[in-house]
Amino acid sequence: MDGEACEIARLPEELLSAALARTSTRDACRAAAASPAFRAAADSDSVWACFLPRALPPLADGELPDAPRKKDLFLRLSDSPVLLPDKRVSMWLDRETGAKCYMLSARDLYIVWVDTPRYWSWIPITDSRFSEAAQLRDVCWFEIRGKIQSKMLSEDTTYAAYIAFKLDEHSIGLDYPAQEASVSVGETNLTRKVCFHGYDDDGEAGGVPENYRPMMLLPQQRIRRRNGRPVPHGENVGQPQKRADGWMELELGEFFNEGGEDGEVSFSLLEIKGGHWKSGLIVQGIEIRRKTLG
Repeated sequence: MDGEACEIARLPEELLSAALARTSTRDACRAAAASPAFRAAADSDSVWACFLPRALPPLADGELPDAPRKKDLFLRLSDSPVLLPDKRVSMWLDRETGAKCYMLSARDLYIVWVDTPRYWSWIPITDSRFSEAAQLRDVCWFEIRGKIQSKMLSEDTTYAAYIAFKLDEHSIGLDYPAQEASVSVGETNLTRKVCFHGYDDDGEAGGVPENYRPMMLLPQQRIRRRNGRPVPHGENVGQPQKRADGWMELELGEFFNEGGEDGEVSFSLLEIKGGHWKSGLIVQGIEIRRKTLG
């Protein structure tokens, strides 16, 4: 085996680079550790140019060093998000496939009543590429929408959209009733029920949370949540997951971005039918990233 490896290493660097460019980023990194000859080929711009998307969006000033090597550029973009010029959207690359991923900040979303201090407020944050987040103070009409141009995404890639959020300790009304999430691409619109709160399997079905508040709140209408548990909604309601960055995320839905499409993908998260009051939600934004299958 060592003899075969030595023979391969004698091949011209251009030929080795052409072969490695048809593999994956993981294979190229492994090859770089095999020998000095492989390292020169595996680190070459001709290899990593094949792993980078054909078109990257313009970035904010200072987000990248001047004229980095293609490998360094890929590793930087797949390590952490960079900001676009308006600093309301961030992007990064999926390390496995090089697919372009984005987060639309709360400032880039359409949030009903967001500029009315009685209902929403803007708060500074330090654990994000964005400088602020939207904090829900008190609403009974909950509506968040966002959109992204299909051409900004990678072709022939399955994506999912997630809302990144936190709940403060005084949050109310976000566990019942469930919210309606939707993802629309062209004429296709997929909806699902989701809930910002998880719940224990032993919670009693059919209960009403203590923080349920109808629009017309009469004393005899106050009904307390049973055992202090969030209300189970059933197996088909999406539940939140904790992220590595300390935020929570809730999947809104997934979609397939076909090659050559010139349109937009839109997302929404609503609870507008029951008039139930809600507060205590902190929204960082909506993330669109490659969906890991299996």
